[in-house]
Amino acid sequence: MKVFITYCFRFCAGLGLAGLGLGLLAAAALPAQALERPRERVVLTVTGQIGATNQGSAAVFDMAMLEALPQHRFATRTPWEQGVVRFSGPLLRDVLALVQARGQRLHATALNDYRITIPIQDARDFDVIIATRMNEQPMPVRTRGPLFVIYPFDSDPRLQNARFYERSIWQLRSIEVIE
Repeated sequence: MKVFITYCFRFCAGLGLAGLGLGLLAAAALPAQALERPRERVVLTVTGQIGATNQGSAAVFDMAMLEALPQHRFATRTPWEQGVVRFSGPLLRDVLALVQARGQRLHATALNDYRITIPIQDARDFDVIIATRMNEQPMPVRTRGPLFVIYPFDSDPRLQNARFYERSIWQLRSIEVIE
């Protein structure tokens, strides 16, 4: 299945049909299901060009919902911590597939109103995660939590530059999917 999804993305991207590629990911990556409603405090709100919602025109997640998704882990060096740090959480592309995102860019906003635009292509090209844990521990707000969009910097030398460091938004609160 993963090979099929990768093929579809590369094929569609090569034809300039990136939105179609994300649609195929939404259809193939996760089983079709209604987006459940949060039972606890909402930690992430996804709006914009999405097809699955659970609160008005938004898809909202509590921590339990994010942690119920397939979890991915990697260890990497960052400009903000000393040494290698372990991060875990769902892949950004899995969250986008779950909400049936159909745009080209993400406007991500932090609790302190820091904003950054992330190309959806990043979620296809790299194993970007929405980290819920750092070094196996939940992340409080004072240590960049509770959510941190993080790239696996050590996995690819192209990621080790300011452009990708800026896209690694901590204290993430919302994502708007846009064209």
